[in-house]
Amino acid sequence: MKQQITKLVAPESGPEKLSISIISFGFRNGIPPEADIVMDVRFLPNPYFIPGMRDKTGLDREVREFVSQQEPSRTFMKHFVNLLHFLIPQYQAEGKTYLSIAIGCTGGQHRSVSISCLLQEKLKADGCQVQLVHRDIPLGKGASGT
Repeated sequence: MKQQITKLVAPESGPEKLSISIISFGFRNGIPPEADIVMDVRFLPNPYFIPGMRDKTGLDREVREFVSQQEPSRTFMKHFVNLLHFLIPQYQAEGKTYLSIAIGCTGGQHRSVSISCLLQEKLKADGCQVQLVHRDIPLGKGASGT
C-alpha cells in the first residue's frame, strides 16, 4: 500500500533515504525496545579496567582511541559496516524509512559509546543520514564534562 501511494504522490523519485539511529546502551539497563538491530560488543577489551579510564566514557578521545586500536574492534567494524552496506538497500527496497541500530556493552559507558561514535562517522562519510544517542551516559559526563 505504501509503495502504491508513494508512486502516486512522487512517481519519479527513487527509494526514500533511510534515516539511521544509532543507540549506545548498557545491557545491565536493558536492550532498547525500539532497536531493529542489536550488536553486543562485550567481547572487546574493556577500558573500565584500565587505570585512568574508569571514570571516562567513549566520548573521551583516550577511551575511543583505546577501543578503536584493538584488533577485534577493527575487524568487527569492517564486518559490521559491510553487513550494513548490504542491509541498508534491502531495507529501502522494502519501503523502510527508519533503521535503529543498538550497540551494547556492560554499562553503556565505554565500548558501546566508542563503537557507536566510530560507526556514526563511517556511515556519515558514506552519505547516510545518522543520528546518535548515548542512552546510558548521564548528561554532562564525558569529553566535555567528566
